[in-house]
Amino acid sequence: MQVVTDWKDYTVLDAGNGEKLERWGNVVLRRPDAQVLWPLVTETGIWKQADGHYHRSSSGGGEWDFKKKIPERWTVQYNELKFYVRPTSFKHTGLFPEQAVNWNWMTDKIKKADREIHVLNLFAYTGGATIACASAGANVCHVDASKGIVQWARENANLNGFEQRPIRWIVDDVFKFVEREQRRGRKYDAIIMDPPTYGRGSNGEIWKFEDHLGPFLKACCTLLSDDPLFVLINSYTSGISPTVLQNLLQLTIPKKHSGLLTCGEIGLPIESNELVLPAGIFGRWEA
Repeated sequence: MQVVTDWKDYTVLDAGNGEKLERWGNVVLRRPDAQVLWPLVTETGIWKQADGHYHRSSSGGGEWDFKKKIPERWTVQYNELKFYVRPTSFKHTGLFPEQAVNWNWMTDKIKKADREIHVLNLFAYTGGATIACASAGANVCHVDASKGIVQWARENANLNGFEQRPIRWIVDDVFKFVEREQRRGRKYDAIIMDPPTYGRGSNGEIWKFEDHLGPFLKACCTLLSDDPLFVLINSYTSGISPTVLQNLLQLTIPKKHSGLLTCGEIGLPIESNELVLPAGIFGRWEA
């Protein structure tokens, strides 16, 4: 497991009984987490004093209960990278801090390549990977089906002073976009994807992880350049082993591209004890 250890603006303070307690800058939030199956040793004052507590509803979804007024959004920083976060109606904050392990890996690969790198970031959300790759000097194509989420990502880029960086912002169904890129003959040196378990495109297109990831990855690999740098798949889909991602990459990356395959879990350290909070899996191919 790869564990993030160098955050300063984010900490998992404690976790237990299906919830995690996190510090985002100066704001403490209490949220459900399906991975937290162990009991809570003691619900100390810090739990009860959380600034915001997300309660799930028995009918689906949920809502926030705030103990005090907090900013509509605020900034957290990871090394030199800055991001806006805010509590959303679906419990998330717009950032997955565990992805810092992948940001580190990607920026290192791009910087060491010592050439112009073109990156395709699919299901790109609020742009964590986009910002990281751009900071390393890459040209990035950022694709997500949600207009509001892409706008959030653009604001994150502006927050970092990247208004003039070579980033293409695309609001589109990822399948349709990849098909058009195939017809255009466009190529990329690196491909990143963070596919959801289930999703809908802007025109009602259905995405189901188990049914669509294999064919989609195969289509994406036709966009690889003659000298590709890496392919990265992230997943939060429960029940999927990291080895599944490695097997998909092994069977899909064109044989003409020799490289190294790795897979594994990502985790976040819990400050109150020596436990690690599991936070998704990854599959990587690198030249």
